[in-house]
Amino acid sequence: MTPLARILADRIREAGPLTVADYMADCLLHPVHGYYTTRDPFGAGGDFTTAPEISQMFGELFGLAIAQAWIDRGAPSPFTLAELGPGRGTLMADILRATRGVPGFHAAARLTLVEASPRLRQLQGETLAAFRPVWADRIEALPEAPLFLIANEFLDALPIRQFQRGPQGWQERLIGLRDDALTFGLSAFLTQVPDTPAFRHAPDPALVEDSLPARLAVAAVSARIARHGGVAYWIDYGGWRSGGDTLQALRQHKPDDPLAHPGEADLTAHVDFEPLAALAQAFAYDTQGAVLSRLGIDARAERLARNLTGAALESHRAAHRRLTDPSEMGSLFKVLAATSAGAPMPPGFA
Repeated sequence: MTPLARILADRIREAGPLTVADYMADCLLHPVHGYYTTRDPFGAGGDFTTAPEISQMFGELFGLAIAQAWIDRGAPSPFTLAELGPGRGTLMADILRATRGVPGFHAAARLTLVEASPRLRQLQGETLAAFRPVWADRIEALPEAPLFLIANEFLDALPIRQFQRGPQGWQERLIGLRDDALTFGLSAFLTQVPDTPAFRHAPDPALVEDSLPARLAVAAVSARIARHGGVAYWIDYGGWRSGGDTLQALRQHKPDDPLAHPGEADLTAHVDFEPLAALAQAFAYDTQGAVLSRLGIDARAERLARNLTGAALESHRAAHRRLTDPSEMGSLFKVLAATSAGAPMPPGFA
């Protein structure tokens, strides 16, 4: 039993079962034993690899998309260039490198990173020191200014609640104890559940997931864009309507039981994009592969390949496939671009 598992077991004995959301929040961000609090989880030495770590092309193309969106909206100055959950700072470093030739873009940008992990803030500061980043604890602390934002694999780590529907109605999935081990169970029958399309159209039986933190995050960003203009790119794995149990754990690059190693494994769930899109004044939505294709990844990959041979060339081709192929990240990952009413279509969707 991990140290955090003992703490959670004691809490359950004292106060009763935990929601899946409460469990996820403690596993990821407990101040002493939380997964993101205690480690750098990225890359070969961590537990998972994100798109910016796979290839520089990902950040380059989304960086140029953001710069084009900024130009399309009149090149406001100053503006907030923001990332939510920036990891090691790799994605933002690629964005800033790709956009250094865009006249006025860097001079007008005010770089703000929203990050909860002290360890990751340190890594981001080292990677992005030349650009003088400012950190915010919460989305609500972003400046009141035109906002151009990217969030890659941010929403999937926000806590979810799970609800199960049967012949007698809805119950919430909870985490309790059986023989001193963490286990799943069900609440009493509920009189009310979240009002989202996934619940309104759920079959019987069904298991539906809901992330209030994800809805609050997208709502806060969309409200700023509605007031001041801008674009937000939300990139994550998921789909257009929640259905089924997608809670998953990853430890040392391998799937793990979500209850087996609290605090020592990454916990995520698929993103339900349908209720998030409804929070923007205007939006576009498509697969990651389709968006990267429209942004020019095939031509960029071909240019980079000209200077590569042998193992480096094979690795480059594998990275291109992994980002775009429907059997890999190309279809599983989606892109939701949110903007203000009447604004031009965000690059990657036109």
